[in-house]
Amino acid sequence: MIPAEFIKDDIGRHNGATQDSTQRLITGRTYADLSTVWITPTRGQIKPRVVASWMALMRPMNQPFVGPIFIEGDEVGIAYQKAFDMVLEHPELRKFKYVLTVEEDNLPPSDGLMKLYESIEKGYDYVSGLYWTKSEAGQPLILGDPNVMPRNFVPQVPKLNTLQPCNGAGMGFGLWSVKSLREKLKDMPKPWFRTVQEKGTQFTQDLWFFNEAAKYGFKMAVDTRCLVGHMDSNGIIW
Repeated sequence: MIPAEFIKDDIGRHNGATQDSTQRLITGRTYADLSTVWITPTRGQIKPRVVASWMALMRPMNQPFVGPIFIEGDEVGIAYQKAFDMVLEHPELRKFKYVLTVEEDNLPPSDGLMKLYESIEKGYDYVSGLYWTKSEAGQPLILGDPNVMPRNFVPQVPKLNTLQPCNGAGMGFGLWSVKSLREKLKDMPKPWFRTVQEKGTQFTQDLWFFNEAAKYGFKMAVDTRCLVGHMDSNGIIW
């Protein structure tokens, strides 16, 4: 017979720190609706190292998660418009909470999506991970400070481990509120995504969208805790 003083209740680490464990659940929002549709425009040339990164991405447990859904062969703006129209018009997918956009040259950290779930609920309609343009003189895709006028897309200096409001960001690894797309942008003319290269006017499809969507109260930020690699055609990750 074991003396009573040697018997311990094996309640487990999380039960032994219930307050901290409970706060972790609240912060990570794993108890909430995290239903997500993953969409990726592609030229059909996704490198193995990128695929390996995607396979390691943590997804919410016991939550509806569809994708990746690939939109292949279209110009990127057209591909995104097709993908978002498909989600917003589908009888089931339009009920999902989020859209996750992932581009074929982006390598998110394994916990990146979980961080975006946490950050988007702090008053934003879109939140991106932090990645840089692909060159030695690369610029962070945290574009324009909403507090600086006139409105612009000048790259901000990253403030690490925070949520940084901006006027625009990349779409290579970002989380979108379906409700915001459906309600805030219901009157925004389509196409939402346009690549424009005209005299005096140049927009990539992402900056065109963010420039127009801001007129309808659409708010965006970059989660600088979520550090995303950006691979070039030579396999260098910037």
